[in-house]
Amino acid sequence: MQKIKTDVAIIGAGTAGMGAYRAAKAHTDKVLLIENSQYGTTCARVGCMPSKLLIAAAERVHDIQQAAPFGIDVDGAVNVDGKAVMQRVRSERDRFTGFVVETVERFPEEDKILGQARFLDNNTLQIDEHTLISAKRVVIATGSRPAYPAFFEQAKERLIVNDDVFDWQELPGSVAVFGPGVIGLELGQALHRLGVRVKVFGRGGAIGPLTDPALADYARTTFGEEFYLDTDAAVSAISHSDTGVDIGYQNQSGKQVTEQFDFLLAATGRTPNVDNLGLENTSLELDERGVPVANPFTMQAGDSNIFVAGDASNMMPLLHEAADQGKIAGDNAGRLDAAQAGLRRTPISVVFSDPQIAMVGKTYSQVEQQYGGCDCLAVGEVSFEDQGRSRVMLKNKGKLRVYAEQGTGLFLGAEMIGPAAEHIAHLLAWAAQSKMTVPQMLEMPFYHPVIEEGVRTALRNLHANLRFGPEIIEHCIECGPGA
Repeated sequence: MQKIKTDVAIIGAGTAGMGAYRAAKAHTDKVLLIENSQYGTTCARVGCMPSKLLIAAAERVHDIQQAAPFGIDVDGAVNVDGKAVMQRVRSERDRFTGFVVETVERFPEEDKILGQARFLDNNTLQIDEHTLISAKRVVIATGSRPAYPAFFEQAKERLIVNDDVFDWQELPGSVAVFGPGVIGLELGQALHRLGVRVKVFGRGGAIGPLTDPALADYARTTFGEEFYLDTDAAVSAISHSDTGVDIGYQNQSGKQVTEQFDFLLAATGRTPNVDNLGLENTSLELDERGVPVANPFTMQAGDSNIFVAGDASNMMPLLHEAADQGKIAGDNAGRLDAAQAGLRRTPISVVFSDPQIAMVGKTYSQVEQQYGGCDCLAVGEVSFEDQGRSRVMLKNKGKLRVYAEQGTGLFLGAEMIGPAAEHIAHLLAWAAQSKMTVPQMLEMPFYHPVIEEGVRTALRNLHANLRFGPEIIEHCIECGPGA
């Protein structure tokens, strides 16, 4: 067994791992990047990029089907070539993944090692049966994998996770989606629009990442009008057959039914890949999921020599967060001295459903926890149903709710379901990170007619609820018609 000494060992070559590698290399040449599988990030291979390819195809179909209200007659049914759809998804997915692989391949060969890493102690890693690594610092950047209840395994080979979808050669006839979270909503709606018979089942009533009850209610109604959605389903049985998977459940009319689907898609969350790392051999404090407890500003696990970044940290499983965490962890590991706090940006997340969902800054549940029970919180909102530009484009389903602190008027965060949420979320995130007050935000320019005028309306409502000014004037002249 070969033995290697290094300053920094990084376990995982995904987004966080590559960020950590670059940051550590700025301080020392002795950096090892360890990968136990194929190169390529979760985002490129099975996450954000291939899912957006599927969504893009679904949006084109939907736009064509919704042309009639504009006075455009689409003659005949829209034909979806499932093989062609999935061919583009796979080819573009492979292209994006190729960029990542090329990046890793450009790293020096002596800096890379393949195999499963396992801690023998805080400073010693064994890689399969071939290598022992002694490292001064270690970064855990092992990513995550789909997780689902054991109950689902009764579907046998008919059970799939989102990773499997992007290897399909053809679109199936039907899919039962379990989990109306980010992945379930995006894939469920996209498959429905591409002609797949889809039903989405959930537990507990949650939908997407939304925590604001008013928006969650709106989302359940809106999505439920397009496809079957039961966010608190009573599923009694899952059984495999030669022709599919049978799901026994109580439908929304209260009747017990059994329905067969080609596949059961488990979109019930992800779990950090830390269970096979031998963490029991380290001094690390672990949370209830077995994940090392780390400082979110330094990414250091306690006062140890080990750092955690990306999905493995179980903090916020998004690419931009993984990149930031990896950079912070790698920088601290590479400097080999006291860990320093890195830049943590205002939280921002987007669900690419239609209408889109966005979360910025502090969520409703977070501000309620912080300010609940006192008159310290103000909420403003706007509906996009009558918002001018949204109605022009017939993209007028949605609501935006914005939160601020009484007294100071400090903008705290927002939740939204509606059009252009991915763009509005950035404006609001920049305002939150700049620690702007609501009056300051209202001093910013707004063009007419744009969807972003809805942000101004919500802020004006919030401004009034902060008692900084009068109630907003409906159909105000300076706003322009339909603002």
